[in-house]
Amino acid sequence: MKSIIIREIQSFFGSLIGYLVIGVFLISNGVFLWVFEGEYNILNSGFADLSPFFTLAPMVLIFLIPAVTMRSFSDEKKQGTLELLLTKPVSIWQITLGKFLGSMFLICIAIIPTFIYIKVISDLGLPQGNIDMGSTIGSYLGLVLLISSYSAIGIFTSTLSENQIIAFIFSIALCFFLYFGFESLSQIIPNAQNQISSLGMQNHFKSIGRGVIDTRDVIYFISITILFLSFTVYNLKSVQL
Repeated sequence: MKSIIIREIQSFFGSLIGYLVIGVFLISNGVFLWVFEGEYNILNSGFADLSPFFTLAPMVLIFLIPAVTMRSFSDEKKQGTLELLLTKPVSIWQITLGKFLGSMFLICIAIIPTFIYIKVISDLGLPQGNIDMGSTIGSYLGLVLLISSYSAIGIFTSTLSENQIIAFIFSIALCFFLYFGFESLSQIIPNAQNQISSLGMQNHFKSIGRGVIDTRDVIYFISITILFLSFTVYNLKSVQL
């Protein structure tokens, strides 16, 4: 499995994909948070906190993570190397986890430079250093868990077609629905608002972002990740047969 992870990482940074993903993530967040006027601009918000970043980042990642994962198995199918990969002396679960962890590694690398935002916000606070670190740490943990779920969904959709664009679009649609869909449905059906919204990622991400780590939120994201990785393994087994 280690060789698969290294192969994935090398393929990302051996081409423009890795650098583009990191660059697009940092630039898109940077201009909305610090340059463009609007609801996400931290300097105009009057509050020294990172909540605009943690509101914006999940929306940006809905597009970036599918762009990273769309080639995972689609490319193998298109080049006719999937069958060869499945004959290697590693299990299908190891292959899937290798692809998954390679994608996660790249996205997590993109997040690391945003830690500088913590220092900037801390310096902007009145008094200086007045920042809710509990909420910030919780939000970063929630972001990693969200990345895990998005990546698992992207890996799964890449097994559905050899066309990377189809995998990309399907992945965006699934991530978008699981993050925003249940929240929207809960507004339509007010009698079951809490129950429906609790099925969506947004509800659990916001809950972790409050700084109190509830095991139910962690288990939710881990369950989504395992579920879609299991779907991936199932699809690959059908190919192997």
